[in-house]
Amino acid sequence: MEFLGILKQYTFWNNSLYDYIISLGAFILLLIVLKLFQVVILSRLRKLAKKTKTNLDDALINFFNSIKPPFYLIIALWLSIKFVTLPDAIDKIVTFFFVIFIVYEVVRVGEKIAEYSLQAYSEKRGQDKQNASIVQLTKLAVRILLWSIGLLMILSNFGVNISSLIASLGIGGIAIALAVQNVLSDIFSAFSIYMDKPFEVGDYIMIGTDSGTVEKIGLKSTRIKTMRGEELVVPNKELTSVRVQNFKKLKKRRDLFIFGVKYETAQEKLEKIPDLVKEIVENVEGTEFARCHFIEFADSSLNFETVYFVNSDDYNLFMDVKQKVNFELFKKLGEEGIEFAYPTQTLFINKA
Repeated sequence: MEFLGILKQYTFWNNSLYDYIISLGAFILLLIVLKLFQVVILSRLRKLAKKTKTNLDDALINFFNSIKPPFYLIIALWLSIKFVTLPDAIDKIVTFFFVIFIVYEVVRVGEKIAEYSLQAYSEKRGQDKQNASIVQLTKLAVRILLWSIGLLMILSNFGVNISSLIASLGIGGIAIALAVQNVLSDIFSAFSIYMDKPFEVGDYIMIGTDSGTVEKIGLKSTRIKTMRGEELVVPNKELTSVRVQNFKKLKKRRDLFIFGVKYETAQEKLEKIPDLVKEIVENVEGTEFARCHFIEFADSSLNFETVYFVNSDDYNLFMDVKQKVNFELFKKLGEEGIEFAYPTQTLFINKA
């Protein structure tokens, strides 16, 4: 007790020698505890994480392992100096470096978590150039957001009124957003296309009267190669505001056509037509017959409506099948003596 009393008698910077020894002891003890956490506890947690099915716990352990030793040193120093009273200038300097270092490490861990999440999502959606560009842009946006928040936290800890700063930045942001709103709309539309995937590179799509194969989905526009061979550049904003037909999702194609025969055709021949058409369609490979009906008495013809399906999304194959059906229909009706109708007028003269 006398020794402790002696230690308390010696003072320096408003702290006794006893206070400095307690602070030093706390610093050493905290370093040992944090080192044990890093070496022993994290090592055991890593072994447990390897036995689980998910990779998330492995990623979290790697995040903690990536923290540099100076981080633990700063933590131990910050907590240990709470046992002594420091001059305001020194206290502000220590606080300054502590806040900067803590924010730096927290932002780094946040970046790694975001990078891991985006990488996992990208692998789930599939690897291609479009995904890679979107992921890189998202990483950049997340990084900018995290560092902005970190900077605001640092300024807030040093007494800067961040409310007025955020307000002024908000006004400037609104002005910039208005100046580049079309570009931003296209970029956000690119994210929408990436997330929702209404179409992908290689899909054949139709936008209004234009159609073609998607060759590239960029951040501002999508490039489509049309049937005529030219490149069509469409802003992403337009693609998210109009109806887009994606023919890649098409498993089979439907054909509906109407043909007419003359009014002079005998009834027994009319009644044979649906069966004839069914036979023609079913004899063509890769088709499914749906129906054939006598639907109306037109001005100059008796009209039949036929529906069938081609079991392919290939447009060229669909046209080949359609042509074959038409040839066979023309041939069969000719063999049966059934004539196709065309616009005619018959004039009846009554002689009194």
